[in-house]
Amino acid sequence: MKPKNHLDRAADGLIAPDYIDAHGRPQQVSSLTRERLLGLMRPQDTSASPLPPAAIFRQGEPLTLSPTLFAPAHWQLTSEAGERWSGRCAPGETIALPGLPDGYHQLTLDHEAQRDSCCIIVAPARCYEPPALLAGESLWGSCIQLYTLRSAHNWGIGDFGDLQRMIDETARRGGAFVGLNPLHALFPAEPESASPYSPSSRRWLNILYIDVNAVPDFQQSEAAQAWWHGEATQQTLQAARRTAWVDYSAVTRLKLEGLRLAWQAFRLRDAEETEMAAFEAFVEAGGESLLYQGLFDALHAARRAQNEACHGWQSWPDVYQHPDSAAVLAFRVEHSDEVRFFLWLQWLAARQFAACWQRCQQHKMAIGLYRDLAVGVARDGAETWRERELYCLEASVGAPPDILGPLGQNWGLPPMDPQVMAARAFEPWIALLRASMQDCGALRIDHVMALLRLWWIPEGESAAQGAYVHYPVDALLAILALESQRHRCMVIGEDLGTVPAAIVDKLRDAGVYSYKVLYFEQASKQAFRAPAQWPRQAMAVATTHDMPTLRGWWRSADLRLGSELGLYPDKVALAGLYRDRQAARKALLQTLLRSGALPTRRRFQRGGARMNRTLSQAILGYLATTQSALLGLQPEEWLDMATPVNVPGTVDAWPNWRRKLSATLEEMFSDPAVDALLAAVDSGRKRMK
Repeated sequence: MKPKNHLDRAADGLIAPDYIDAHGRPQQVSSLTRERLLGLMRPQDTSASPLPPAAIFRQGEPLTLSPTLFAPAHWQLTSEAGERWSGRCAPGETIALPGLPDGYHQLTLDHEAQRDSCCIIVAPARCYEPPALLAGESLWGSCIQLYTLRSAHNWGIGDFGDLQRMIDETARRGGAFVGLNPLHALFPAEPESASPYSPSSRRWLNILYIDVNAVPDFQQSEAAQAWWHGEATQQTLQAARRTAWVDYSAVTRLKLEGLRLAWQAFRLRDAEETEMAAFEAFVEAGGESLLYQGLFDALHAARRAQNEACHGWQSWPDVYQHPDSAAVLAFRVEHSDEVRFFLWLQWLAARQFAACWQRCQQHKMAIGLYRDLAVGVARDGAETWRERELYCLEASVGAPPDILGPLGQNWGLPPMDPQVMAARAFEPWIALLRASMQDCGALRIDHVMALLRLWWIPEGESAAQGAYVHYPVDALLAILALESQRHRCMVIGEDLGTVPAAIVDKLRDAGVYSYKVLYFEQASKQAFRAPAQWPRQAMAVATTHDMPTLRGWWRSADLRLGSELGLYPDKVALAGLYRDRQAARKALLQTLLRSGALPTRRRFQRGGARMNRTLSQAILGYLATTQSALLGLQPEEWLDMATPVNVPGTVDAWPNWRRKLSATLEEMFSDPAVDALLAAVDSGRKRMK
């Protein structure tokens, strides 16, 4: 056997030397790529400590540790509840710890005038599952991109007030949840950076979702109400509402102006008032993470006011690029009111979102709100500014070339360093899950394969010139199960694309629900997967935010648009995709006819049917009869829309994350056809028990 060189030894377990592509062919990763990626990571020196930063056990496993000792040591274990045990350990001996409940416990080791510690994490075998699912019920809900909602009340973008109405209308029709796009904090000073999957921080909320009219200090402020009823404000508001695409710049200007007037009223409240005390408690609980979020937003706004070319902290003067610098501290003191304003906005957003969760509980929805966790954060946002060492800023994550994305994908998101995560006893992952599982009954993890591996692309290279970097999947899944049980929050893993066999069983056994999209469930050239063959531990959907609507897919509009935007440079391959789509349409029609979802009319039998409400409702009716425990329905399908909300692989070539729904909430839920569709879906789901 050929001996391993230095690169192979250093990269073992971290950077895969090869991978299997979407066509099932093995592909080699160049030594140069592996060397570059390895150089971006921060190796952790663990030789000085006899214990790892964290030791993770599943409930029922023996809790044993073998520290690396050269002299006798004294150990002490403190449980999360405060119970204590102690003992001695000689070199070469194993420490057998007492049985512990699920949770985070602390082991300390004193030896040779040195003290080391290890977080003992005991986790359950599986993630939480709602009682309704364990009882065999089949549930459905609405899956929305919140910003796309139109209403007679919002300010040109869907907000938490609209979400409450969406909850009410969904629950009234038998729905068990409302699924959401990521609600992560974006960039108030740069509103056109609108992708919910490229946030400034995943720990905090997008303040544009605040329902300003519901803020008490906006309602009670004479200045705010005078501004609100002014002719100029109303004209701007009506223009923002009328547009078919979200005008983020106009909406942000409008909302921040109204909220600043409300803030001027709030800051005059007595310190003893309940509202003021609640705000101060929120700030204290948010700690450094919240403080630096507010500080970043205030500083970003100040830098943008001076120079619009300042797009993020990496374009700021060097004295502001480090959050603990003297210049940043001086800014924090001098602009304390502005910093607190942004902290207050986070408090408002959190309170309004919590009220939405409470509304779900009032309706006794089995799941309620279903949040979405993006795979990463923007390179120049608040999170990377504060957590510089956690992220590898000279790399970005994406996907290698595949059938639908022949050029590969570069998402522009810097990856977390797996070695730093482990060295910090997985605290970044724990904190992220706790923030993401707040006020919800389900969490969708975008690109769940990231728990096992992520496609890293060195800076300056194409998406094809990357490699898979491995993550400690067993540790991450154990912590996921622990936080899921503690928050009573089920987990859905977006497992589309090229899914490595190594993670499929792990996800299933950990209680993570799979994500099944109709388009990928074609079982043969003649048929799609029969309803009885869909997996139970899964969520079924017709489509997603990254894919065409049913109408768009049926008409191959996504292929035409992709060709126009230069996403399919190989015309021969594109022609093959058109042929495949035509065959898929015929196979789906035959499946619908065999299942009885479609009437046996001649135009359907010929395979040349056009997409209409009859066909669309038949497809959704077919999905309602699948064995999958969950079914997610998008309003775009109820409204028979064709325009996509996002075209993967584009940044400026298509107005991603802006397209609104074609009808207001009021119009949509007063439409008899929508009522009939949802009633049929609800009936179909109830028959599945």
